[in-house]
Amino acid sequence: MSALLILLIAVVLLALGYVCYGSWLAKQWGVDPNRETPAHTSYDGKDFVPANPAVLMGHHFSSIAGAGPINGPIQAAVFGWVPVFLWCVLGGIFFGAMHDFGALFASIRHNGGSIGEIIKDSMGEKSQKLFIIFALAVLILVIASFTAVVAGTFASSGPFISNDANAGNPANASTAMTSILFIVIACIFGFFVYRKNAKIGPATIIGIVGIVAIVVIGQFLNLNASRTFWVLFIAVYVTVASLLPVWILLQPRDYLSSFLLYGMMILAVVSIIGGTFTGAAKVEVPAFTGFVNANGQPLFPFLFITVACGACSGFHSLISSGTSSKQIDNEKDSQIIGYGSMIVESALGVISLIAIGVVWSQTNVGGGEKFLLSAPPTIFAGGIATMFASFAGEKSYAVIYNLFTLAVSVFALTSLDSATRLCRYLFAELLTPVGKTRDDLKGAAKFFATPIVSTLVMVVIGCGMGFMGLSQIWSVFGAANQLLAGVAMLAVCTWLGKIGKNNKMFFFPMFFMLAATLTALCWTIISNLPKLVAGAPWGTWFQTIWSIALVVLAVILTITAIKTLNAQAKAKEA
Repeated sequence: MSALLILLIAVVLLALGYVCYGSWLAKQWGVDPNRETPAHTSYDGKDFVPANPAVLMGHHFSSIAGAGPINGPIQAAVFGWVPVFLWCVLGGIFFGAMHDFGALFASIRHNGGSIGEIIKDSMGEKSQKLFIIFALAVLILVIASFTAVVAGTFASSGPFISNDANAGNPANASTAMTSILFIVIACIFGFFVYRKNAKIGPATIIGIVGIVAIVVIGQFLNLNASRTFWVLFIAVYVTVASLLPVWILLQPRDYLSSFLLYGMMILAVVSIIGGTFTGAAKVEVPAFTGFVNANGQPLFPFLFITVACGACSGFHSLISSGTSSKQIDNEKDSQIIGYGSMIVESALGVISLIAIGVVWSQTNVGGGEKFLLSAPPTIFAGGIATMFASFAGEKSYAVIYNLFTLAVSVFALTSLDSATRLCRYLFAELLTPVGKTRDDLKGAAKFFATPIVSTLVMVVIGCGMGFMGLSQIWSVFGAANQLLAGVAMLAVCTWLGKIGKNNKMFFFPMFFMLAATLTALCWTIISNLPKLVAGAPWGTWFQTIWSIALVVLAVILTITAIKTLNAQAKAKEA
């Protein structure tokens, strides 16, 4: 199948989704460009800071993208390219983008509050506390998953590099150095734009030139270290980054990294177009491999769980309501930032599908006798580099491969410190009674709600779990992440019903996501029980315990939401 044809169909459908469905949602919910946003009404110079729409788009897109739309579609390709393509496109338009947009809009109308605040408004304080616990459990999995991704991408020597298939590659040392220099560039950019009032246009040009420079420098200056070192480094980095004011690192780094992401996607499109003329851009993945994959997992629910961020992601609702809603300058920007970012991410998911399709026979997923690419970041980079090198020459392969590997690590880092910052917000919210502020807390509650303490608690747990292999974490993360999406849809749906707005567009997506994720988690629990009896390793115990806890919390929240929706329907009839 032609990779270019697959991409063109995806782009056309996703664009139509944004123009037609996204605009319709904005009208149904009553997006008001004349209404002041929390960034202005609650400005504090630290978390509530109005951002240029382009800057905020960069932050939001970089934070939600992470490594998800690359890892998910590539691992799901075992079901065939057609199911993955359909779920990325249709799921992105009617599930993921609506979910992200709804969470952002609802948070803006709750003064930049979390999904927990939205739930409290329509479902009560008890449900709010249960949701926060649920969200913190998912965020810990996010931190653990992306810590494993980044540490594996950076590791080039030393102990404990065997848990990730791409760890230990000498080229990883170049990626690590470039990523560190990228953080420095971002801080310099933030200082001049926000403290020296440098104009955003010239500063952006200089920043992009700086990115090109550090990529070149990284080819000559390597930073060799073990995976263990990088896990510890990440723990320190995300702690500091999540405590700094957003203007120092969060906004500028995400803004600049978005250009790396845009550039990566443009380069991928160029590679697909060029590879079409050389014959390299052909998707070798079978159209459909059957309703059960090689691991014995049925298409429903595991296709929808594995693709994850490429179509719908609960983590996005936490970004929308955690950081983006506090920085949005005008409500009219919520469609492009909330709905538009997810549309672009779905396109990235399709590009990831094309990448594995091109190098299918060289991957462990493809089942060839001899494979060279075995981890999603290396498969993604290898697929694009293969197409590019087919018309630009073999020497270009290494440059493109290193550039795309760098991009994946940068995006994972943006998701990491955004997730850690969200943990801090939610941890304090969990410990603060209704009608009180953090300043009113006393004793142990006040101690644990302190920003540095709450951050350290989450980092120690999350990064500590990051020492495990990615495969042990990702299976639970995918289901937990999608389950969070279903719960977030419940929150926005019940709130819209309370204020008398149309919420029917949420009914099928939210119950579908809840059904798929609860089925996947129950499947994991039942499959693991015989292993536990026989004496399973820690990873199996982790998957089982975490899955049980998530199922219990989700069922309680779902029952409460259904009762709330029924009460709203009866009140409307009356």
